[in-house]
Amino acid sequence: MPTPEKSKDTLRIFVLADTHNRLPEAVREIAKDAGEIWHLGDVCTETILDELRAIGPQVTVVRGNCDSNYEWRGSVLFLNPGCVTRANQGAPPSVAWLEIANGKISWKVIPLR
Repeated sequence: MPTPEKSKDTLRIFVLADTHNRLPEAVREIAKDAGEIWHLGDVCTETILDELRAIGPQVTVVRGNCDSNYEWRGSVLFLNPGCVTRANQGAPPSVAWLEIANGKISWKVIPLR
């Protein structure tokens, strides 16, 4: 697949997912020309994010079903409602309720089985 043409007015975002504890060297090589890197789920270990950050551009992460269902990082809540169809690694299909009331956040993951 050809690489999109570069322009001063173009933000090139390298998007990947499901690294599951492994970041192939070829991925690092491709990502080096990115303006931003987005990892869309199933990082599984923080060292992968460290490797991506070392490439240089800003890294944005969306947690996946193999990552923790939720974790506070500073003042940011990551909530993964799970998968409604093909859950992975024995997890049941699920959804979640997130409630914000009186300045407080609460959540509950609801298994579908």
